[in-house]
Amino acid sequence: MKVTIENKKGLNKDLKVFVDKKTMNTYMDEKYEEIKGTVNLKGFRPGKVPKEILKRQFGKAIFSEVLDKVLKETSTKALEENKIKPAGQPKLDLKTYGEDKELEYIISVTELPKVETKSLENIKYDQYIVKIDEKETDKRINEIAKNQPNFKETSSDTKSKEGDLVVFDYTATVDGKPFKGGEGKNTQLTLGKDLFLKGFDKQLVGVKKDDNKLVEAKLPENFPEKDLVNKVAKFSCKINSVKKPEKITINDDFAKNLGAKDLKDLKTLISKQINDEYKNSLERLSKNRILKELEKFKVNEIPENLLEEEIKILSQGMKEEDIKKNRKNFEEVAKKRIKVGLILNEFGEQNKIKVTEQELQAEIQKQIRMMPGQEKMVMDFYQKNQSALASLRGTVYEEKIISAIKEKAKAKIIEVTKEEAEKILKDSQKNEIETSKDKKEIKDKKKEVKKTTSKKSPIKSAKSKPKLKKVSKK
Repeated sequence: MKVTIENKKGLNKDLKVFVDKKTMNTYMDEKYEEIKGTVNLKGFRPGKVPKEILKRQFGKAIFSEVLDKVLKETSTKALEENKIKPAGQPKLDLKTYGEDKELEYIISVTELPKVETKSLENIKYDQYIVKIDEKETDKRINEIAKNQPNFKETSSDTKSKEGDLVVFDYTATVDGKPFKGGEGKNTQLTLGKDLFLKGFDKQLVGVKKDDNKLVEAKLPENFPEKDLVNKVAKFSCKINSVKKPEKITINDDFAKNLGAKDLKDLKTLISKQINDEYKNSLERLSKNRILKELEKFKVNEIPENLLEEEIKILSQGMKEEDIKKNRKNFEEVAKKRIKVGLILNEFGEQNKIKVTEQELQAEIQKQIRMMPGQEKMVMDFYQKNQSALASLRGTVYEEKIISAIKEKAKAKIIEVTKEEAEKILKDSQKNEIETSKDKKEIKDKKKEVKKTTSKKSPIKSAKSKPKLKKVSKK
């Protein structure tokens, strides 16, 4: 194979690839040998069909298959040898080809610009550490204790009141007939919370142990037996006990009931929990700061094809006239996004950052935990939707790159209180709202369009090798 660069215009290059006739015939002979053992033709034993017969019968199909293979192998090798990273899909223009002929074609490709990442070490960003005051931890523990009241058995003549826990058995009927789900044993209700049926627990105020109480309540809209929805049911209740709320003592036993080793351990766990509530949001601010700094980096030339592709994504669902009107805004946003994507990709490649299968599965499990009760649906979604899986992999890849940049960049460690963290996040949210107002015109135009799409398409990774497109055969 011989490769020469025919034309060079900025990031656009034309590479002429020449494969001699002998090499092409070798590829053809290998393919004939490969299919010889699989072809069954009348009058010939398996594996003994002469090459000339195979050529007559299958020559065109075999050559087409061999041509595709040679184009794929040689074009990939030509780009790699010339250290060209394609920014999009290269085009192939066949000049000379055919059986028992040499192969000559042109690769027209736009390459990714050279990106300098050394300056990433000079990036400055704020890294926040939230210092949780002991009073804040105690306040949270007291709230937990308040929401987990301890109930104590009362004497048999003590009447229930709001806030008490009533334990009872019941049987229910509608129009004098029992129904499915109309029985319960040792049902517990905290009076005043109205968690069973609307108005039910109010009718249990004033009962005492061993009382029998008839309670009437309307069955709700979501009742499983549809023919009983909104009908009044009569509940015959046998009161087993009435329990009074008792103030919980916050001690080691209380901590152990919550899964901690002791009260000291519980305070440590609660302090970490409060910290974690702010950690992710504050880390997101650090990440956004780094991305903003990357936007200031200089990239000499943005590939035109990537720019057009990004503008299409930004203007999805908009009318042509509105796209033209907002073209300048789109270009500005698109260039920033492409520039950041190029820098992140280059840094990821230089530092050999990869996403392992274990990391991808861990992220899927994280998504599953965020949607309790829908675990199977989430798992099926990623198993059946490869584009969603690729997008998730891209998210993990970006997070790993940002983490690696943080290690090299210059972090300013800032210790803040919980109140200061809340103010920082509030101010950040305010700035985001103000920024979004600057883009209001574009968003308003999108709202005018009836059919819009919410599909997001990330910038193509510089690591990926796009499929080659043959544009002409002469």
